[in-house]
Amino acid sequence: MAAFQDGARMRLENLDIWRRSVDLSVEIYQHFAGHRDFGFRDQITRSSLSLPSNIAEGFERASEREKALFLNYAKGSAGELKTQLIIGYRIGYIPEDMSNKWGEEVEQLSRMLFAIMRKLK
Repeated sequence: MAAFQDGARMRLENLDIWRRSVDLSVEIYQHFAGHRDFGFRDQITRSSLSLPSNIAEGFERASEREKALFLNYAKGSAGELKTQLIIGYRIGYIPEDMSNKWGEEVEQLSRMLFAIMRKLK
């Protein structure tokens, strides 16, 4: 979390929350590659991509206020993604084990974001 307060101390690539969110996004992209439902595929891959992207943008911002703003966007993307995972499971696009695994990871990332945001205030 200190990395978010002093970007010079750590590279983005070493930040656990960013790496984990990138890994999750890659898994979701791979799962939905070639999926016929373009609308759903587009929406879930966009929200999964938005999570690490907003973490990265927050990491690069100079002020604590800007950092918190982009982490808040990432947290919103996490909520959006969690909803899409539930819907994807319920309509048969995502197997239960994957939905549970990805959903748990999203919840952990959301908690991590909240903890970082609290430290920035």
